[in-house]
Amino acid sequence: MAIDGAGSRARLTSQLRQEGISNDRVLSAMAAVPRHWFVDDVLGHKAYDNTALPIGEGQTISQPYIVARMTELLMRRGNLGKVLEIGTGSGYQTAVLAQLCGQVFSVERIKNLQYQARRRLQRLDLHNVQMKHGDGWQGWASKGPFDGIIVTAAPSSLPDELLTQLADGGVMVIPVGDEQQVLKVITRQENTFTVDDVEWVRFVPLISGSLL
Repeated sequence: MAIDGAGSRARLTSQLRQEGISNDRVLSAMAAVPRHWFVDDVLGHKAYDNTALPIGEGQTISQPYIVARMTELLMRRGNLGKVLEIGTGSGYQTAVLAQLCGQVFSVERIKNLQYQARRRLQRLDLHNVQMKHGDGWQGWASKGPFDGIIVTAAPSSLPDELLTQLADGGVMVIPVGDEQQVLKVITRQENTFTVDDVEWVRFVPLISGSLL
């Protein structure tokens, strides 16, 4: 069955606006990315449902609302030059960020997911993304500091290494917790970090150390 990508994205964007996403640039970026390219064909008919879906390797593609919400929070201080994404996953969040930011640096610990995401981003002709197979807890220090950091898996506590890679004035959006997870926004002013709790969320855990 053929998927009406443009129509489905328009309906999804309308739903996101109704759920409180108000940044027009974020909504336009969501509308520009064909989500059905980022899931298995067998799940294509669910690609534009506002729900998380499995992508293999015990990982998921996040609910569109969460992608839009986290992106909107990341951009609350305006345009971003360099952004670090922890957890490339399917590459869907990466593709949204690439529409909005100057450069995106994305770290993924599962090589197979990284390979598939790279192919999808190439298909979208997005060339402002660099990828690394690595431990998300360690970030990507050689490319920092970053205007924004977005973490798409939940650590049990805030990773100190990521805080040090956030630029002065930068914003980090990250879910934190084990059984109970809270989406947090961390803003850096010189060596002071302000932490705001946003809402309860549910993400796969951010695993340290082991690469697959």
